[in-house]
Order: sequence, then C-alpha cells, then structure tokens
Amino acid sequence: MRTPSPLGPGTARDLVPRRQRARRLTALAAALVGVLVGIGAAPGAPSPIAEAAAAPMAAAAITPGQSTPIVGTPSGRCLEVPNSSTTNGTQTQLWDCNGSAGQTWTWTSAKQIQAYGNKCLDASGRGTANGTQVIIWDCNGQNNQQWNVNSNGTITGVQSGLCLDANAAATANGTKVILWACNGGANQQWASPTTTTPPPTNPPTGARPCDIYASGGTPCIAAHSTTRALFEAYAGNLYQVRRSSDNTTRNIGLTGTGGTANAATQDSFCSGTTCVITVVFDQSGRGNDLWYQGSSVVPGSPQSRPATATTESLTVGGSKAYSLYINPGNSYWRDGHLTGVPTGAAPEGMYMVTSGTHVNSGCCFDYGNSETTRKADAAGAMDAINFGKQCWFGGCSGSGPWVQADLEWGLFPGGSSSWNPNQRAFTSKFVTATLKNNGTTRFAIKGSDAQAGSLYTLYDGSLPPGYSPMKKQGAIILGSGGDCCKPDGGANLSAGTFYEGAMVAGYPSDAVENAVQASVVTAGYR
Repeated sequence: MRTPSPLGPGTARDLVPRRQRARRLTALAAALVGVLVGIGAAPGAPSPIAEAAAAPMAAAAITPGQSTPIVGTPSGRCLEVPNSSTTNGTQTQLWDCNGSAGQTWTWTSAKQIQAYGNKCLDASGRGTANGTQVIIWDCNGQNNQQWNVNSNGTITGVQSGLCLDANAAATANGTKVILWACNGGANQQWASPTTTTPPPTNPPTGARPCDIYASGGTPCIAAHSTTRALFEAYAGNLYQVRRSSDNTTRNIGLTGTGGTANAATQDSFCSGTTCVITVVFDQSGRGNDLWYQGSSVVPGSPQSRPATATTESLTVGGSKAYSLYINPGNSYWRDGHLTGVPTGAAPEGMYMVTSGTHVNSGCCFDYGNSETTRKADAAGAMDAINFGKQCWFGGCSGSGPWVQADLEWGLFPGGSSSWNPNQRAFTSKFVTATLKNNGTTRFAIKGSDAQAGSLYTLYDGSLPPGYSPMKKQGAIILGSGGDCCKPDGGANLSAGTFYEGAMVAGYPSDAVENAVQASVVTAGYR
C-alpha cells in the first residue's frame, strides 16, 4: 500500500476573496459591454479587448485511451506538470502548450488521467473540499485518482464530485489547478486540442527511412549506411574502401536503385589483402560525407585510423553486406554547419541501427550533432545518440548497453544526471536507437530490437537543467565523442557497430519514428 498523498496545502484557501474577485470580474465585464456599445461596437462583433486576449485553441472532446494535451478552453493553455516533474505532490498548472511530456495525458478505461504512464492526476490528500490542489502521484487505483470526462466539457472527480478548475478564473501561465464546486464557469471547461495542419503525406510503397521522414515534414539532412539505400530513389555510392596492397580506393554502391550494398564489389576488390573504410557517403544530396579522423580531409591524432572494412559481414533482406565496425581509434566526422545540419536551438531528430553485441564502456560511441571545433565547448553543444555501457553519472542499474543522449558534458539517460528508472539495456544483435530534441523544452530517447517490435520510449520530457536552449554547432560525429581525435586531441576509446542512420531537420513525430522502425524491421537484418 502506498503512502497517502500529502494533505499539504491542498485544502481550501482564500475562498471568499476568490468569489469577490469573480463578482468584480462580472461587474467589469458588464461595464466593458456598456462602453463598447457606447462607442458603436456591433453586437456579436469581436471587441478590441477580445482580440488582444490569447486566442483559445481549437478543441475536441477528450477520448479514452488517447494520449493528448488537455486544454483549458478560455485560456488556450495546457494542463501541465511544471517542468515535466515526476515528483509526487507536484501541483498542476496552466502553461503555454509546448508538447512536453508533462502536458501529455491519457484518460484510461479505469478513469485515471495518467502522465508518463505511471503518474496519475490526484486530489491531494484525498481532499473533497473547494480549493483542494490537483497534483500528480503514483497511480494506485484509489478513487481520488479517478475522473469523469463529461460531455459538457467538465472533468469531475469521482470521489469528490467537484470540477477541475483553473483557480480564480485566471488564464495566465502558472495558474494553479484545483477542485471547485461545478458552477458552469468557463474556467471549468477542458478539451483536447485539434489542429488545422494537413496530415503528413503518405510515404510511397516500399518507402525507406528518409522517404518516411520527408513525408512527415522532417527531411533528412544527412543519411549514412554501409548496408542499404535510405531513400527509395537513391542510386549512388554508400562508402569507399582502400586496400593496403596498393592504397587504391573503390566506391561501394548498390545492387540497384533503392537497394542493398553491392558487397561483391568489395569482396573482389579486397581479395587477398586488407581494406579499410575511408568515407561513408551522404545519401541526402547535401554532401555531408563522413571521413575518418586521421585522413587528409579530417586530420587527426596519430592514434586515429579508419575502421577495417571486412570485420563483420551480415545479410540485409537476404543480401550480403558489411558493417562499419568501430574499435578504439576509429571515428568519422564532418563539419556540416553550412550544409543543412541544425545549429543552435533548431529542432532535429536522428536514428541509428547499431548492435548490442559489440560495445564497451569507453567514451563515446555516438552518432549525431557535435562541435565544429572538436572540443567539449559547452552544455548543449552536442546532440547525439550514444550507445554503449558507459555510466557517466553513476548510479546506473545493470551494465547496459543503453541508448542515451550525448548533450556534451555528460551522457544523459533521461532528463537529469540521476539514473532514469525507465532505462533498459538493449543486448540484441541489431538495435534501433532514436533521439529527437526541439532545442528548448523537450527531448526524447527511444530504442528497440531492430529485427522485431516497436520503439520503446526510454524518456520523453524536459531537457536537463542548463541545457536549454541548446547550443548545437552543426558538425556530425560517428563513432566517438565530439571532443575527439583532432591532431592534438587523443583518440576514440569506444567500440560499436554502425549499419545505418540519418539526421533530420525538425522534430519528427512519434508516428514517423514508428514508421522508420517498421522500415528497419522490414529491411531484414540478419
């Protein structure tokens, strides 16, 4: 049995002044009507004052099982757990809608209104009096966590019969949400937002990941793979190998447009000698090719070198391919800040297919946005997927490997340096990892087996303290941290496997990410 939610300040407060304010507001409204009529405002025409107020958001009924914001209809602002807090007893409030996890609610068949999947909207202290705070608490099935969503737009507590109420009929950011006797007031009206944005264009049949991202309005600005095309129409090269026998190079392309790697070309070229991968070509058309650190294109430390091209072979859709098999000393980089890679606080997303069987605890097997300086410049200077066994801040559960976010000055398992209990290890042969970050308020980390199943949300919420706004510089890193491998900068210490990945401009929807995962599963990694 859980500890009861605290009584705390969740009792009635300032009740008489609240009603006096309401009467004064009513009188003021009547006076304003008189003034507007006196100056010739036509009945039913929008007043200058009404136009100056925040316009309410278009809304629809809240439906069971739907994950959605809950919007106060007079304010157009969202019911929110401040800062997407998960602390029991946090009082809810109104705030500008921003898509954060603390503004996403699900009304369940058990009449709970849930956030984060395990916290419930709760009448503090099981209170039934006017003014009781509406908080979040661990879901426990008690009736002070059960709510009726009514056809008249009100939300009433099953235990109390009182209405969810924006305190004092206020509409400003920070307005606290309480229980109050239902009175027909607009501040007791709630709904789910609707949108007039056209639905995403359906991706074409057989769409590859970057076709799917584009259909959702978040186009790939970089796309890399050693195994297959990431656009259905792509017919170019995937990567380049160099053989040791004579230091000549050969580009490795596809078996056909939109197809898989032509591994036979590599096998023939590298027969009887060893080959390394010198560059992974960008399929997006923006020229964001990844050269190995230590090359003439990206000078590096003496310890930096290209990855061996033939360490791991696999099949994709039944066709042979090779991975980019990263060991300590291997890393790839590109300065893309002038070729479409998001910078500053611009939103972006990314995914990677990697492996849970070739990992270590060295820093840092990353794919994503990093510093153009190749130095650890500041919190938020990076925005990259990290996959490995490194427990940066301590306190981790298990030994990984985990999908985390390298935001610079730390590998984040969630929204802070504390261990995220929703984290889990991914040990399968093939792993999908995703990261998206709107640059100011929200980021999300997901992972899955790349051979089957859907994405698992590891974290979706506020950025860590000190990381808003982001300060991305627009380079691309693959295989190491952002402060690695320049001529006087040491070498990569991590191990990992890269099969495919892409970076996109904008904040991809969950539906788009799910479709990308489906594309990866359909590709048939074996």
